Amino acid sequence: MHYRLLADLVILLHLIFIVFVVTGGFLALRFPRLALLHLPIAAWGVYIEFSGSYCPLTPLENHFSRLAGDEGYTGGFIEHYLLPIIYPVGLTLGIQTILGLIVIAVNLIPYFLLLRRSLVR
Repeated sequence: MHYRLLADLVILLHLIFIVFVVTGGFLALRFPRLALLHLPIAAWGVYIEFSGSYCPLTPLENHFSRLAGDEGYTGGFIEHYLLPIIYPVGLTLGIQTILGLIVIAVNLIPYFLLLRRSLVR
């Protein structure tokens, strides 16, 4: 039972991490110092996508799932949880590259605005 809870908490942390990678720049518009935390985290997320790697949270989640008696899953978090919703086919390096580019594009908007705001002052 405790391992299932730990696995679920890691899944939740993983989801929060992904949402923060994608949208944290918009939070930085409101709280500019948050950019110091968001930028390296977003860079890590983009690196994971561009390199075709898996986030270290994926094996941790699988570990707790197996200890809870589940099989765990192969592949990464995005492939297992998000791609079945977004894409009908498996995760490829090309798709991961596109996802990384989307993260960059989405975050360019708020950081451009933040930079412009700081230069105007």
